Amino acid sequence: MSDPFNEPMLATGGYDHTIKLWQPYSGFCYRTLQHTDSQVNALDIIPNGTILAAGGYQHIRLYDMNFSYPVVNFECVMKNVTRVGFQEDGKWMYTGGEDCKVRIWDMSSQSPACKRMFDCLTPVNAVCLHPNQVELAIGSQGGSVYLWDVKSDVHEQLIPEVEASIQDIAISPNGAFMAAVNNKGNCYIWSLRNSSNSETQLTQTDPKLRIEAHSRYALRCKFSPDSSLLVTCSGDGTAKIYKTDTFQLHAELKIEKYWMWDAVFSNDSKYLFTASSDGHARLWKIETKSIEREYHAHLKAITALAFRDVSPKTL
Repeated sequence: MSDPFNEPMLATGGYDHTIKLWQPYSGFCYRTLQHTDSQVNALDIIPNGTILAAGGYQHIRLYDMNFSYPVVNFECVMKNVTRVGFQEDGKWMYTGGEDCKVRIWDMSSQSPACKRMFDCLTPVNAVCLHPNQVELAIGSQGGSVYLWDVKSDVHEQLIPEVEASIQDIAISPNGAFMAAVNNKGNCYIWSLRNSSNSETQLTQTDPKLRIEAHSRYALRCKFSPDSSLLVTCSGDGTAKIYKTDTFQLHAELKIEKYWMWDAVFSNDSKYLFTASSDGHARLWKIETKSIEREYHAHLKAITALAFRDVSPKTL
């Protein structure tokens, strides 16, 4: 088999305690990683493609793509780890979890250490990194959205809707918008702008609109790489795609009777991968709203996706 580092790679994980690595253009599953003792809550691939991070119950595991077992295993976290992600140069990793903490891990050594921590007081459901690579957006079960500058420790709290848990949060790659979805199916959009004093102040947030996106539990929201689209997915079995110039509904992708747990765009923003509770991942062509490919290997629900695309034309 050719070097997976030089090819697009799709990773899927879920409730069967495994992580599958796929060639997304062929649908071939070329490796299964055992994620023992826990379901997979979150996945991310380090930008250079050599390490996969997985968050589960009471641990974070780092897998070297050359091997089928974790090379670093963090057992010092409590409860579920709900999000993992990397800074663009792979210098540090961020995690959030049900222990109410967001952590920054220094990746410069073989044994990454927690260098900074932010306490949200309620369980953390979502964390994403601003394109400026300095601020984290955080969504909490208590209904708060936080912006946290990891260098200065300055932070701001927003509460878009009372008595509603924030399930996911996303910032567009161009830094223009922030989106958050909650357990009532609503999606909130903010316009973002740089502070007049960028040395001491956070990105400024301006409430833009509220979208009644789903009839029940919203689970994920993601912006496309070109920032032109926003997807939300839900327990109502749909992934809904909105154009960010108007935030009007552009496409609805539906799987009958199954939860749509996660979604991620291809680099060219023309395709969307989704993960569902029927144990299948799917590749959709957004323009035609059609399923181009299905990925069958998991025995239980798929709850997390990670995708690394080296060429936007391979799909």
